[in-house]
Amino acid sequence: MMMNAAQKRAQLEREAILSASPARLLTMLYDRLLLDLGRAEAAQQNEQWAVASENLIHAQAIVAELSSTLKVDVWDGAADLLALYTYVTTAMMNANTSRDAATTRQCIELLEPLRQSWHEAAQLQATAAPSAAGALRVG
Repeated sequence: MMMNAAQKRAQLEREAILSASPARLLTMLYDRLLLDLGRAEAAQQNEQWAVASENLIHAQAIVAELSSTLKVDVWDGAADLLALYTYVTTAMMNANTSRDAATTRQCIELLEPLRQSWHEAAQLQATAAPSAAGALRVG
């Protein structure tokens, strides 16, 4: 059976997710979260309420996943991050029900620095891992 282009792309995306490191999965989630919020904001500005709602609901699902996998007992800052996730979830619900692009923008402004920080941390981990492995082989 031949796959069409959309099926092939979906298969490649699934394979990328399944083979991704935990750090890469986290950055992928944040990338999609901010993409959803950006799309929602644009849709709200253009009064495309169904599109805005769909993207805000998907963004809420991503934050729910991030919240459920957060290990509050392992990291001192986790409780604060969980509080932020709770806040932005409520804000996204309010942005959706009140059709408020400014609230969606606030969520973007709160989460974008985190997205950037997670990308930087993942990059540092990726560059540190090969040198650590090399150091183990030398000894």
